[in-house]
Amino acid sequence: MNKFGLLIGIMLMGATPKMFAQMDRSIKLNEVMTNNVTSLQDEYGKHEAWLEIENNSYSTYNIRGMYITTDRSVLDRNMSVPERIKRMSIIPNGDERTSLSGQQHLVLFLNSQPHLGSLHLTAFVDATQPVWIALYNGNATQLIDSITVPVLGQDQSFARIANNGTAKDWEVKSADRVTPGIANVTTVSESKVDKFKREDPYGFGMALMAMGIVFFCLALLWITFTLFGMLMRHMDTAKMVANKQPIKPITKTVEKTMEVGHKTGVILKEGLNTKGIDREVYMAVIGLALRQYEDDIHDVESGIITIKPKDTGWDDEYSQMTHLHEAFIPTKPTTPNIPKTPELH
Repeated sequence: MNKFGLLIGIMLMGATPKMFAQMDRSIKLNEVMTNNVTSLQDEYGKHEAWLEIENNSYSTYNIRGMYITTDRSVLDRNMSVPERIKRMSIIPNGDERTSLSGQQHLVLFLNSQPHLGSLHLTAFVDATQPVWIALYNGNATQLIDSITVPVLGQDQSFARIANNGTAKDWEVKSADRVTPGIANVTTVSESKVDKFKREDPYGFGMALMAMGIVFFCLALLWITFTLFGMLMRHMDTAKMVANKQPIKPITKTVEKTMEVGHKTGVILKEGLNTKGIDREVYMAVIGLALRQYEDDIHDVESGIITIKPKDTGWDDEYSQMTHLHEAFIPTKPTTPNIPKTPELH
């Protein structure tokens, strides 16, 4: 049992440094200002150089006991830990602000004295020279993060904009874009009205847009009333035509069609003897046509003789004459009565 507990203890002791090292990687240097003239002030109203630290994880982590240094000599691996600590500024304990929750930031003042406050460090910064700044863990031997800050203008800052581990992750920010205590990359929501004001400060775009809308509405009204007028004129013309030439009711048309159909059916059913032209008349007409053809009186045609009956009313007179003939003349006349020649087509 004791051997098993000892094994567990050794495993935990071996895993602990790795676990803390993993947590240390979430602590990053985020923004630095070395030439503070009118920017951030400390609680005494002084403008000191400052450094911002960020916890980019979503877990709470206390950075007390970590070290900040601007002395490159600590990179010497043969340097003893006590000697290295002398060249560093420790982040003091006893301040709740050093306990950083997820995505939280903390600003530390440099070129200062610890007796002025727990966030004041003695790390030296020369605004006229590039500055190397490093963050070490509590054992003063493990480098967590470092950055070389170029020479900055008044109130400019050097800020992290990405976490790719390259020099391009940092950029110089102008005085109006410095963000101590908050994220360096912020999303600003801008209303459409504010965007329009920014893009069109003199109102020329607004004037053109308003004029375009007015002219479009006028053109739409003109098209609407023009089409409406054309429609009304066509309706008036249609009414005038209907008044001058009234259309017969559909029932009259149906009755007339039925009557013609009935007569046609009777003619087809009873034949030529009752409703059509007698055979003798056809024979006489054909004979007359042949006689005219022999005498060159007939019109020159294609060689095909056709007879197309046409209702001219002459047969009604013939029927009356036949009726009178049957009443006053013997049944078998000695001389045939030849009717008028029908129209040839």
